[in-house]
Amino acid sequence: MKVAILTMFNGLDSSYSLVNVVAEQVRMLLDANIETRILVSDICPLNKLYGIFLDKRIKWVKVCNRLNGNQMHWKNYTQPEGEVHETFFEEVDAIAEDLLIKLKDIDLCFMHDIHYQGWHLHHNIAIRKVQDRLPNLKFLAFTHSAPATQPSNPKWPFSARYTPMPNTLYIYPTQSGIPALAKQYNVPEDRCKVVSNSLDLLSFASDEVRLLAKHIDLLTPDILVVYPGRLTGSKKFDKVAALCGAIKKNHDKDIKVVFCDAFPNLDVTPETYKNFVRSTGMSFGLRNDDLLFTSDIKESLQGFPRKGVLELFSLSNLFICPSYSESFGLTVLEAASKGNFLVLNEQVPALKELGSNLNAYFMKWDAKNFGFNTRETYLPSEEAYLTDHAKNIVKLMDSNQILHAKKMAKKRYSPQWIWKNQLEPIMRTLTD
Repeated sequence: MKVAILTMFNGLDSSYSLVNVVAEQVRMLLDANIETRILVSDICPLNKLYGIFLDKRIKWVKVCNRLNGNQMHWKNYTQPEGEVHETFFEEVDAIAEDLLIKLKDIDLCFMHDIHYQGWHLHHNIAIRKVQDRLPNLKFLAFTHSAPATQPSNPKWPFSARYTPMPNTLYIYPTQSGIPALAKQYNVPEDRCKVVSNSLDLLSFASDEVRLLAKHIDLLTPDILVVYPGRLTGSKKFDKVAALCGAIKKNHDKDIKVVFCDAFPNLDVTPETYKNFVRSTGMSFGLRNDDLLFTSDIKESLQGFPRKGVLELFSLSNLFICPSYSESFGLTVLEAASKGNFLVLNEQVPALKELGSNLNAYFMKWDAKNFGFNTRETYLPSEEAYLTDHAKNIVKLMDSNQILHAKKMAKKRYSPQWIWKNQLEPIMRTLTD
């Protein structure tokens, strides 16, 4: 499949929200290995591309914006009748002839506000001429503002803003706008579909976090746990894995665990301990691919940067610290500041003190206190203990409005979710 995105952008300033919408759609298409062409005005500068726009797979196509060597000046024709400027229809024909060449091998064309905006009226008319000559070309017409109320008797060419085009589905970012959108174009509501704007948090992430995202899903899990620390048995990585396994086994939750493990101590052989942590997690309910040590990534062998850990905390929603000993626990503060549910070892005085101030959830693990050590015995078993607490933790997290909003913003409105559940099925509907 070949897809063209007709934007007629004069520039790619990221402060223009539609530029960001198009950028995320481009990322979705490229991730799906779909040949993608972006059509912009011939005055759009392409010497300062950034982000996904730098991808070499994109084909940039400039569309005619001149008549007889003179730049066209768009006018905002929002009225239902009146007069267009003298060269309007000559401009329409020039644009149509150019678009015909540049869309002749395209299967599906996305149009962004081309039918909606008054200053795109001659592009609106031009694309209709193109479709008359390319009857197999399909269109998705995206509207990004509140639908316009259809006038009682609009006159051509102004009526094009309210007239449907064959082989076209009309798209709006929310379900609540579908009835109004259908009325604007006088089409049945089943010709109008929802494609929400997406939030691509990884586009703002550092190179280290984007690299990590290639190895483990950071956006769509119900629960993401990030636990940074020196790779030593006293940090109790295995207890984190065990609790996460209990959550997954007993609740319908997709859970991922990222261990940002720094340099190992001499008390443990790194691979031996990591294998023990993995096997512990799997024995309690995790899959092997639910868990990742950053040191397993070749490019992160020298330690994952602290800035990257803070970024990960902004994506995670559960922080578990069963550490055997802490003098303060700065990572607890870091996780709390980024909106994580805190589960701390009640037996460690510093964690108890800090967690009480932060309204943390407490569990009991082995700990080193001032002058003595504790050794926990769980009755009837550690599995039963973890199962009970997993139930409480999930219940508290599910009922927390802030955590719910954070999860939904990251998961339900991620580019991956929008692509899989909205955009790709709509594209198949038109092209199958």
